[in-house]
Amino acid sequence: MKHLKTLLLVAILTIGLGGVAQAQKTAHINTDKLLSSMPETKALKAELQRLEKTYKDDIEAMAKKLESKIKKYEAEGKSQTQETNQKRAIEVNQERNRIVQAQQEAQNAMQKKYQEKTMPILKKAEDAIKAVAAEKGIIYVFDATPGKGLIVYDKGEDIYNAVKSKLGF
Repeated sequence: MKHLKTLLLVAILTIGLGGVAQAQKTAHINTDKLLSSMPETKALKAELQRLEKTYKDDIEAMAKKLESKIKKYEAEGKSQTQETNQKRAIEVNQERNRIVQAQQEAQNAMQKKYQEKTMPILKKAEDAIKAVAAEKGIIYVFDATPGKGLIVYDKGEDIYNAVKSKLGF
């Protein structure tokens, strides 16, 4: 009789825990799709393209100036002293180094700007996802972006449109 009570108690607990596990709602969202459709991301992309063009134009101007200087020095090379030609070669190398340094600085500035501007966008998306999940009583939200690890998501709720509405676009 005592074993029967224990067995019955275990059965009730198992069924009860199974019911709790089934009550947990899950959903999924393609975060890459969400982020790429956000107006802030589109504005950031445009801003980064403008900044990249500015850097590219500046670096190309430096390169053209150097190229014309090299042509001038090559044309005058035979009429100059060896000492003058050596000084000019050093000057050309220094300008080449400045161009390389400008390219590296531009790349670093672009990366810094991207990271600086991306964090608030990610935070806003995450907050909207959390808010929609809370409103709908969802406990787990999986990222359904291809390659992010979630393979089967047919049965969960796709909250993309709800999050998009929450963000106001």
